[in-house]
Amino acid sequence: QVQLVESGGGLVQPGGSLRLSCVASGSISSIFVMGWYRQAPGKQREWVATITRGGKTNYADSVKGRFTISRDMAKNTVYLEMNSLKPEDTAVHYCYAGAVVADNANDYWGQGTQVTVSS
Repeated sequence: QVQLVESGGGLVQPGGSLRLSCVASGSISSIFVMGWYRQAPGKQREWVATITRGGKTNYADSVKGRFTISRDMAKNTVYLEMNSLKPEDTAVHYCYAGAVVADNANDYWGQGTQVTVSS
């Protein structure tokens, strides 16, 4: 099993910045990818960014150039640095991990952290 705990959300003005953190615990060695998704009110959950075990990163077009995903393996933590925030970035942001546990690929989710971009 893998447990994920997010932090760092909040209220920020348009153009501002926030950094989200996600601490993983449990079967850390089984994780092969981590990332962030978000869900705005009345919309489906959408992919934001991922980072693989090898360090390869990918971003949704809507955040490319503004958001940066990174990790600190010593702290079992993944970060999402969000700059030039827009009102349309307002959503609950969820940390995600893909892991192989007992020969099965499983998806794990954090509880979510609210990001609100408003003046």
